[in-house]
Amino acid sequence: MVALVSRTGRHLQRYNKGCRQIVGCIPYRYKVNPESGLEEEEAEVLVVTSQKGKGMLFPKGGWESDESLEEAASRETLEEAGVLGIVLGGLGKWFFKSKTHDSDYEGYLFPLLVEEQLDFWPEMNVRQRKWMSVKEAREVCLHWWMKEALDILVLRLESSPSQPPQKLQEGEGEGEGEV
Repeated sequence: MVALVSRTGRHLQRYNKGCRQIVGCIPYRYKVNPESGLEEEEAEVLVVTSQKGKGMLFPKGGWESDESLEEAASRETLEEAGVLGIVLGGLGKWFFKSKTHDSDYEGYLFPLLVEEQLDFWPEMNVRQRKWMSVKEAREVCLHWWMKEALDILVLRLESSPSQPPQKLQEGEGEGEGEV
């Protein structure tokens, strides 16, 4: 059974040295050849609209004190995109500043190999979701750090397309900047 309500409030929100900690996923699947019914090697990714509907991004949100990074990533992806799957090794950690809230953030992204797409999900009335090619996602994604994470995922998938991405290597995917 899946809860169809998003968590709200910040009372469980994690902070590290004043930085709000956020976590999310890059949901992906392999395209299926319509003629053969077999998976192809080319992956496609799922993006969602921002809450205000002004652009596309990967599902993400606050990491709360009662959950692991992976649990938070999975929860946020379910709430915002309505998909379930396997959360794989982290893509990295990024530090950035919000342009709109004048706040500092520490963000983590994970690949999520999608196993199920739900017809109903908590934020279905405030967000749209769309499957697209990696190239399209890179063009429409709002945040530089999410684009970097997507590049890391693509490199992992290309290096061993039949195997899931491996664990984060030391120092990989750590960047700083502004959202």
